[in-house]
Amino acid sequence: MAISLRFNDNDTQLIKSYASMYGMTVSEFIRNTVLERIEDEHDLKAYDIAMEEYKKDPVTFSHKEIMRILAEDEV
Repeated sequence: MAISLRFNDNDTQLIKSYASMYGMTVSEFIRNTVLERIEDEHDLKAYDIAMEEYKKDPVTFSHKEIMRILAEDEV
């Protein structure tokens, strides 16, 4: 599927220059940028949910404790 975007001349030149600096085509640069933004938003949402859960029950476990708990569950 193709998506068409319109940019003014200044924005177009900036995008082309930035993409070129990283050895990417404009399409690759825009695609990567948009997908990274979506991933960042998803990660932030997951963080917010995790923090809310932590605030309700602020119990943490060390790596060593988790490994011990998991080993006990296998028995």
